[in-house]
Parts: sequence; structure tokens; C-alpha cells
Amino acid sequence: MTTNKIEISKKILKITGSTNAQFDLIKEGDKVLLGLSGGKDSILLATLLARLKKYAPFDFEFKAITIDYGRGGEYEYIFEYCKKLGIPYELYQTDIYKILEENKREGSVVCSFCSRMRRGALYTKALEGGFNKLALAHHLDDAAESFMMNLTYNGALRSMPPIYRAGNGLYVIRPLIFVRERQIIDFIAKNNIYIAPDCNCPILWQADDKRPYAREQTKQLLKEMEERNKDLFTSLKVALSNVHLKSLFDIRYLDRQE
Repeated sequence: MTTNKIEISKKILKITGSTNAQFDLIKEGDKVLLGLSGGKDSILLATLLARLKKYAPFDFEFKAITIDYGRGGEYEYIFEYCKKLGIPYELYQTDIYKILEENKREGSVVCSFCSRMRRGALYTKALEGGFNKLALAHHLDDAAESFMMNLTYNGALRSMPPIYRAGNGLYVIRPLIFVRERQIIDFIAKNNIYIAPDCNCPILWQADDKRPYAREQTKQLLKEMEERNKDLFTSLKVALSNVHLKSLFDIRYLDRQE
């Protein structure tokens, strides 16, 4: 299997190409570390980066890395996929699962804690390897869900930017941020790409662990809203690029009286 035997829709290629150009996500001389969980989103991003590496009019390096939580997992299909696409790959062993078990509280959701540790592991490996960018596979549905959850649960107007600079100096990039989740599902199905049922996610390993219901409820809410307004995600995408700070309540941006 090579990238030219894998069908990526013209729409996905157009969206990700314009996103990369608009935000300067990957350019000449970059060294990019890809967080590859083995789920549908990161598999598509790995495929796109392999294609970009082959056809882009500029040179960059990239490597894929999977964070092992310390409990084992189904990784052979990721090894094989990267091998067939010629993607440099590493499986990084951590103690995240042990730390989760030692620190989890009854009735709590471990997703945020786990995410911070996983991101920390990615940062560590990126800095050790001399990478200047970390690529994550969040898509437009993720950004919309993040926005709605912050709005309704955290009292903040925030989402997922296409690019930002972390405190350690690394740039975190999201090349799929304008791609819809359903487009990714179609990509996986049309190419008959195997994906592990649980994508090696710790929250699915224990039957008594509390699930992230808030995110599922938000996903369902957005689905219902889109059924009533087919242009919902188009509008949300534009809105997140069209912020009128002076129309909100943040005193930092209001006109102050003399």
C-alpha cells in the first residue's frame, strides 16, 4: 500500500491544502512530530502528511509517534500502516495508566487528566527529537464541541486554534481543523482501513470508569442543531474566524471612559 493507492477525496485535499496555506502550518525546513493514536482522525492525518511529504514544493521532516499508556494495546496495524506508507514511527512506553489508577477519584472522569499527561509525553518526545511542531488530528466537529462545552460548562469563549505556540516553544498545529468528522469516516470506510475498536483509549478499559457524558451530550446537541440548520458548521467555522471583541463583556476590550 502506498499513498497513491489510498483514495483521499478532492474535498479533503482542498480543505487541508488551503488550511495549511492560510495558517502556514507546515513549511520549508519544519520538523513535525505527529501524535498517532491509531484512530480514524490521526490515520487520515498520517496519510495526508505522507502525501504532502511526497508532493509538496517544499521540504520538511515528519515522524509519527504513538503513546503507549503502560497497559499494552493493539499496535500492530499502526506499525504496518506506517511501514507501508514509509512513515518513520515510534511507540513510546509510558506509565500513564498506572498514574491514572493511582490518582483517579470515584465518580470522576479521567479524560482531562489523561489528555494532559499524553500531551506532556508528546511534548517531551518532540523536544528530545528536535521537532519544532507537534501535529494533532482534531477536526471541525472537535472544535465545535470544544467551543460549546466551554460556553455551556466553563463560562469561556474558546475553542481549538489551527496553530498556537506552547509555553515550551513548540508550535502545535491542527491540519484537519476544517475537515468534518463524517468526511474522515468516509475516508476510512472507502479505503477499508482497519481501526482498533477502542483506539487504545484508557477510558474504555474499565467498565466502572465514568464516561465523558458532557462531550457526548454536546455532540448530540450539535447533531440535533445541524438537523434543523444544515449550514450550522459552516456558520460556526466563520464565527470562530470573525470575533467582535467589543461586542462582548470582557472589560479588557471595551471602550473605557476618560
